[in-house]
Amino acid sequence: MSTKKILIVEDEIKIARFIELELKYEGYEVHQCHDGREGLNTALEGDFDLIILDIMLPSMNGIEILRRLRQHSEVPVIMLTAKDQVMDKVMGLDMGADDYLTKPFAIEELLARIRVALKKNKAVIDTSNLLIMGDLKLDLQKYTLTYRDEAIDLTKREFDLLKYLLENKNIVLSREKLLDKVWGYEYLGDTNVVDVYIRYLRSKIDDKYNIKLIHTVRGVGYVLKNE
Repeated sequence: MSTKKILIVEDEIKIARFIELELKYEGYEVHQCHDGREGLNTALEGDFDLIILDIMLPSMNGIEILRRLRQHSEVPVIMLTAKDQVMDKVMGLDMGADDYLTKPFAIEELLARIRVALKKNKAVIDTSNLLIMGDLKLDLQKYTLTYRDEAIDLTKREFDLLKYLLENKNIVLSREKLLDKVWGYEYLGDTNVVDVYIRYLRSKIDDKYNIKLIHTVRGVGYVLKNE
């Protein structure tokens, strides 16, 4: 079983260090951030299994971090709140937090809630191999694409390109980024190949079903989003 990675975003260094030591003792791999913006960037860039997120943080508060994080990731988040922050608890849960703890808290309770959140997340991951946008479903296990349950044939490169677009839906991706992530560093051609394969996907999805999912952002690249 791989070691679970946990990110602590907490500006009180003593508290963050205490949690880190306890988690490491339990066998987790732990990373710390003490600033809101740094925490958000680390959360988005790192492959974490769970995030412990304080609400009161410098440069960006935990609610805003969670809001932005949920646009890209469903990683479990346990929020830490002060005793009188009732509305923050409600907002955090509404924004997609999995759980919250009020300071001060017993470390045993935090550990128990972490175990529950990780177990719940594992069940979701194990039962879902689908990337979905509306009626479009990409099955990563069966390597198939369907629109309203009608099969769409894709080449491997088309599949990989659509997969990356779906994994980053609503995010504008440059041609260079798509070329790097889908074709890889070893590809020596120019970015026109991206435009060609985008046209292939549009002809099989957007044009065929009269929908608009793949959008061009002039001078930048492409974004997959509902019209």
